[in-house]
Amino acid sequence: MRKTKPKKRYLLPDPKFNDPMVTKFVNYLMERGKKSIAYNIFYDAIEIVEKKNAGEPGLEVWKRALSNLMPAVEVKSRRVGGATFQVPVEIRPERKINLSIKWLIDFARQRGEKTMMDKLAAEILAASKGEGAAIKKKDDTHRMAEANKAFSHFRF
Repeated sequence: MRKTKPKKRYLLPDPKFNDPMVTKFVNYLMERGKKSIAYNIFYDAIEIVEKKNAGEPGLEVWKRALSNLMPAVEVKSRRVGGATFQVPVEIRPERKINLSIKWLIDFARQRGEKTMMDKLAAEILAASKGEGAAIKKKDDTHRMAEANKAFSHFRF
């Protein structure tokens, strides 16, 4: 690469839980720059999770859901002599977190509940139990990598 890599930017922790991961999640959740609305959606979803999961802190359930969603491998396309192969590649820790956040939010948006808080809370609960659409996406990613294990010698 010709240019130097840009410096890593670190996020400030959120006001309620004092956790930078929450800020990152809210940044992914945010639409059209409406950060305060995104924070409200997240905090309300965490409260709903606490009510449904009597006793257990909502933030712990959310963190468990994210850790359940983190994929270990994914496939990347690699062109070798005119043919394109799906090559399984291990994922960097930063990308694992980003993918789990994206999948949780995307599949929460596709759910059938009425408000985004309800959708997000339901997807968080499902992911923490190891079920739901986001977990299915992770399993599909792992299955695809397993199926293409024969091409792992084409790694970059």
